[in-house]
Amino acid sequence: MKRGNHYYGAYMDGDFGRTLSGYRTMCIYKTNNPLTFHRFFSIFHYFITIKIPTFSMKKMILLAFIGCFTLGACKLNSEEKKDQKPDPKLAELFVAYHDEELQLFPINATYEGDNRFNDRLPIDFTDGYRDSLAAFYKKYQAAIAPFTTASLTPSEQLSVEIFQYNLAIYLEALQFKENYIPFNQFYALPITMGQLGSGDGAQPFATVADYDNWAKRATAFSAWADSAIVYFRKGMAANYVLPKTLVVKIIPQLKDLVVADASKSLFYAPIKKLPASFGEADKKRITDAYVQLINTQLSPAYQKLVNFFSQEYLPKARLSSGVSELPNGKAYYAFLVRQQTTTTKSPEEIYQLGLSEVARIKAQMDSVKNAVKYTGSLLQFFEFMKNDRQFMPYKKPEEVIDAFKKIHATMQPQLKNMFSLVPKTRFEIRQTEAFRAASASAEYNQGSADGSRPGIFYVPILDATKFNITSGMESLFLHEAIPGHHYQISLQQEDTTLPKFRRFGGQNAYVEGWALYCESLGKELGLYTDPYQYMGALGDEMHRAIRLVVDVAIHDKGMTRDSAIKYMMANEAISEQGATAEIERYMAIPGQALGYKIGALKIRELRKGAEARLGTQFNLAAFHNEVLKDGSMPLALLETKIGKWK
Repeated sequence: MKRGNHYYGAYMDGDFGRTLSGYRTMCIYKTNNPLTFHRFFSIFHYFITIKIPTFSMKKMILLAFIGCFTLGACKLNSEEKKDQKPDPKLAELFVAYHDEELQLFPINATYEGDNRFNDRLPIDFTDGYRDSLAAFYKKYQAAIAPFTTASLTPSEQLSVEIFQYNLAIYLEALQFKENYIPFNQFYALPITMGQLGSGDGAQPFATVADYDNWAKRATAFSAWADSAIVYFRKGMAANYVLPKTLVVKIIPQLKDLVVADASKSLFYAPIKKLPASFGEADKKRITDAYVQLINTQLSPAYQKLVNFFSQEYLPKARLSSGVSELPNGKAYYAFLVRQQTTTTKSPEEIYQLGLSEVARIKAQMDSVKNAVKYTGSLLQFFEFMKNDRQFMPYKKPEEVIDAFKKIHATMQPQLKNMFSLVPKTRFEIRQTEAFRAASASAEYNQGSADGSRPGIFYVPILDATKFNITSGMESLFLHEAIPGHHYQISLQQEDTTLPKFRRFGGQNAYVEGWALYCESLGKELGLYTDPYQYMGALGDEMHRAIRLVVDVAIHDKGMTRDSAIKYMMANEAISEQGATAEIERYMAIPGQALGYKIGALKIRELRKGAEARLGTQFNLAAFHNEVLKDGSMPLALLETKIGKWK
């Protein structure tokens, strides 16, 4: 997730398209939390715009920031003066910024465990709201300007440079009319409302005040939905609309939240869990209020959205696939590439890199196929792994969960040698709840910074007998759980020396790049000993390489949805249903999927460089500590930091 442009939901998984009951199949909606980029991150963008001078001017400003990081002009002091102390005024500025940001994005506050704004639901895609965001970011650009890096500690210098980078990218994003598409089938506040209101998400339901807070927040959803329709209509008038193939996925999601009987609504679930400590009067009042809320506001609002998309928006949706078909679409995609990768790489550079990686990984796959003496083609080998019953040994969901626990236990001895910096946040593996399992991917939901909520690795298991072990179970665990998202996110949140905008923020390429890099550690951690599990890991790596090709091809080269689906199916073990869901994800959120591979390749490059530079003095655990200890940052800053590491 990008802070400032926020997607809503739990932490966006390391990977949207991983449903494990079979191979990658269908992922209709994937969520994000405040820790990415996103959504960007993680975890959330609400796309925002602003009227600043020309695009070229803003692009020059942003490139100046990135170039400064890359060339080392904005240098971090390698040694701190003994008498140098943190600047209290800078700390105050960061505290003020974060507090004001949480008021602007109160659902992010809820996910952070800050419950002060749990009753709020702003309509944060309106022009007026976005003007307030523009003023907010400009105010803090001016406020940070007097702080010169020479007078700051190394940690403060890093904070200032990340802060300046974030503000520049947020403001550049504000020029685009993304608010004409308030949500899509992947990032949708209407779906996040279901997660929050179910009683099993980040929204707390422990006290009477908690129940009242949710009622107030949910009451605002009807106005939010009405406004969303207004802005979708603005998009229709400006030919700024979603592809038709995406709109048809939104409609059933919304229909699922329309009920005739309030007691059968997802939003009624907290009533079934009313704490016994509540007085009878409060129980009755809350129950009556929730029934009325569902019947008179929530269900009607969802039905209104269903009617709008079915009757009005769908006929106006576009037939094209790429964002370049939208007004100013080429410039928009070029921006998204830089935003999501935190690099200056052009779409063409990324496309060529993708082609190279696809060829490299395909050669490795052929080697594994030959090693197990399979005589058919690679595509036939994919089909064999997908369908042969020997790869589907489970009978009960508990057996699948136990298999993931065994993966954790297997790598524990080497894990201790490779990571001396370990989070305190508790970790759990859970089966995804039934109400969302059908459209969910495996995902990591971050724990709370205060330790009250554990980090949770969720696994959707619709049918345990079809859960395929060659779908990359080991690599999935390394990415989503340990040492991937759980280590990185938890360590960042636990570090109270970081200003909160860094503790609870992040860049897509770093967050997802770290998680994908962790998949490459499988053999070093004692995993991937089974050739079919290793093939699954190569399949996951291939999946991310393919993204570099198809994301750019769809949005910059005119590749059609159908051609992209065929390319994906020709190069990895994925069903047509799964490939369709993935390609439609890239159509809905251009550029986001690029961050994984770009970030992972950069971290691997930095490791190789450090190994060559330090020789026998290189220590892998120390390297991992250095990558993790300051939290998420743009890749150019990470490169500068690791280059100074001794």
